[in-house]
Amino acid sequence: MKKSYTQMTAAELAHATREFDRPNPRNDFRPMTRPERKDWKRIAKRNGRPRKRPEEKVARVLISMRPELLAAAHRLARRSGNTLSGLIADYLSAAVTKKRRSA
Repeated sequence: MKKSYTQMTAAELAHATREFDRPNPRNDFRPMTRPERKDWKRIAKRNGRPRKRPEEKVARVLISMRPELLAAAHRLARRSGNTLSGLIADYLSAAVTKKRRSA
């Protein structure tokens, strides 16, 4: 079994990685065969962020506000251990809930 790089001595590590000392370390590249391409596409498809459930999805919005209000909101969010987006979402949720109750 091959040793991991972290367990090798300096000489062993130099010997194991000597192919990377050359300008073009590997000249044995070739086009993939059909089975290799099929496997690559299958494997590559899985990478990326995991899908979110519909209730976890968010929409990005662009809003405008006075700079001093933005700075105050940032400070409030930081003090409450929240993000600015979280703070705005919490306040909007509370306002919408309050409006629904009064209607």
